[in-house]
Amino acid sequence: MKVFATRKLPEEIVKKLEQHVEYNEWHSAEQPMTKEQIVDAVKDVDGIISVLSDPLDKEVLESAPNVKVISQLAVGFNNIDVEEATKRSIRVTNTPDVLTNATADLTFALLLAAARKLSAASKEVREGEWKSWSLLQLAGKELSGSTIGILGFGRIGQAVARRAKGFDMDVIYWNRSKKPEAEQAIGATYHELKDVLKQADFLVIMLPFAPELKYLIGAEELALMKEDAIVVNTARGGLVDEAALYEALKNGKLGAAALDVFEQEPVPTDHPLLTLPNVEVAPHIGSSTIATRMEMADLTVRNLLAVLQNKEPETPVN
Repeated sequence: MKVFATRKLPEEIVKKLEQHVEYNEWHSAEQPMTKEQIVDAVKDVDGIISVLSDPLDKEVLESAPNVKVISQLAVGFNNIDVEEATKRSIRVTNTPDVLTNATADLTFALLLAAARKLSAASKEVREGEWKSWSLLQLAGKELSGSTIGILGFGRIGQAVARRAKGFDMDVIYWNRSKKPEAEQAIGATYHELKDVLKQADFLVIMLPFAPELKYLIGAEELALMKEDAIVVNTARGGLVDEAALYEALKNGKLGAAALDVFEQEPVPTDHPLLTLPNVEVAPHIGSSTIATRMEMADLTVRNLLAVLQNKEPETPVN
């Protein structure tokens, strides 16, 4: 059995794979493969280990007639044509659950950074702009007693809610289905989307991407929000209309934003949002703790080997 990984994986993960399959991988842990390079690399393989940036569409799948499994090293899988894979009897797997706490931690780190203007504060110290004390110097937004609105109340959304409760925040949420047990356990309240937008001091987006949710948060939705509200997105870039977000932030219709994800990744360095002082950014590192990333890699391998051994994977997509 031949397996190809579109990223260079840690040595201990490679050793596990090499015990069972003929293994090859892309030479870099950071540099993405082009579509043409992927097509060339997967022509005779039985399994693919992929990441979110890999365009595994119909053309790529047609070039890989032997593939039995695509094991995605991520929770999201909108880069994969799952319908086409299913037609070709290709199993697709992902890595949910293991990154819940890491992503919730990063979400709250970004929320705090935006609330307390940490990037601007760090810049002031590093560039010698800190001259003296003043009453409202870099005055930020208080968490205690504020309302956090969470869009998407799955595992990660609920983990963010539990952290918010630790900061004495009121938790409201919108989800495509109500979560009464989680509401009771956490102390959260369901509201319709427009009501969450109107009430939230902090809006945290925790939804998976789906075509019908593209630009869920656009100009109309942002106009409903408080002028000092803060938007945090650690889910998927396509959920937010970035042009509308830029206009709201630039024109003082929104307090700040904190973003770990963008519609185009890596985000271009000339992106308008990067010019604004009230935007905190990170390079899609929601799950990036050593423990979580290694567990994600290990689950990816377990899923892949299970399919190749004619067993059911732990976390199937199709």
